[in-house]
Amino acid sequence: MSATTLLVALGALVLGGVLAMLFDVTRGTPLSRVVTDDGRQPPSVDEPAFLEAVEGYLGASLTPGHRLALHCNGDEIFPRLWRDVAAARRFVLVQIYYCQEGAVADALRDALVERARAGVEVRLLLDGFGSSLGDAYLASLRDAGVRVAVLRPLRLAHIRRLMHRAHLRAVVIDGEVGWAGGFGIADKWLGDGCREGSWRDSAARFEGPAVRQLLGAFGVCWAEATGELIASASWWTPRDPATRDGARAAVLFAAPTVGSTASERFHALTISGARRSLYLTNSYFVPDDDFRRLLCDAAKRGVDVRVLTPRSGSTDVPMTYLAGRARYEELLESGVRIFEYAPSMIHAKTIVTDGAWCTVGSMNADNRSAALNEEVNLLVHDAAFGAELERVFHDDLGRAAEIDLEQFRHRGIVQRGLEWGAHLLARIL
Repeated sequence: MSATTLLVALGALVLGGVLAMLFDVTRGTPLSRVVTDDGRQPPSVDEPAFLEAVEGYLGASLTPGHRLALHCNGDEIFPRLWRDVAAARRFVLVQIYYCQEGAVADALRDALVERARAGVEVRLLLDGFGSSLGDAYLASLRDAGVRVAVLRPLRLAHIRRLMHRAHLRAVVIDGEVGWAGGFGIADKWLGDGCREGSWRDSAARFEGPAVRQLLGAFGVCWAEATGELIASASWWTPRDPATRDGARAAVLFAAPTVGSTASERFHALTISGARRSLYLTNSYFVPDDDFRRLLCDAAKRGVDVRVLTPRSGSTDVPMTYLAGRARYEELLESGVRIFEYAPSMIHAKTIVTDGAWCTVGSMNADNRSAALNEEVNLLVHDAAFGAELERVFHDDLGRAAEIDLEQFRHRGIVQRGLEWGAHLLARIL
């Protein structure tokens, strides 16, 4: 083989690898509609067939027997979380995407160190992109006996997985208490979420069979980061038979795949199952064509569809904000109502449908969560929890401004150009 032929072959190989990586990090998801074989509407969220479909398509076992509590903002989340950690007797597992040094990080370190020194098994799993905790901070944890691991660190050897982040938030205490939500370990989550600089967020604390599912999600990510698949008896002790009392719930662990993803299927089933109302709060609202079509179809059939998302001055990712607004007209024309939260950055990721089918977690309404990231959401079918989520949603709307279609149509050409340009990058934002 001549030198020229060899160089051409190597060049083609490199180009092929670059293109394969490019197609991977910009891929979308294929699901476009929800259908039935008899032409009727898909089952509503209150029908048994809906819950069966959720279990079958998402691999999430919706079992009864759960105690649930919704906690909003740092003032409610962190004090309760630290008490749970302090009460641990066997193990504490924490996986958090976003971590930044400060008062909240110090409180986490103190809580984990105290339990580790008391002989409790403590593990902390961080994302290589989302965490900026320094070496000294991590060393103080390790010196106290805390097992610390970093998932997909930013190294050349891991470049293929650079766009695939473990975006989830998961805390498991003794296999009995679980936490899921959108909060991070950073000082901007402190406060009541009603003033500038205090991020508005939601988290679910739960007890019951779904905690074991959250434990499994953590274990899968820990195995990737360390090579250790943990089968300790302390983790997987036989559980008591589930009681029929309490809310029906499950943990959805959504991981990227080549084709349709659990995140995509969840949203499609939920929107198609809405009959009266669908209230969606999301910090990064950039739904793709099919997601928007499902929302528009729901509004056209009479569902009260409302979306709550950040305003321009509060969002921490302006490009995402612009990309989402590029398609507001399509949604508004179909009857979808869109509100922008005024006091601060709203970072919650919740949905409540027909007052009973709910979710709280880390999953955003964008392509990154649908196709590229690991996410964890608590799924709940319960009227009491749904009523609480609806109450919080309407309370948030009292601090939000609704987008008026006619006014929105008169925005300037520069603004339109910025939105159009941002939307071209929607799959990677």
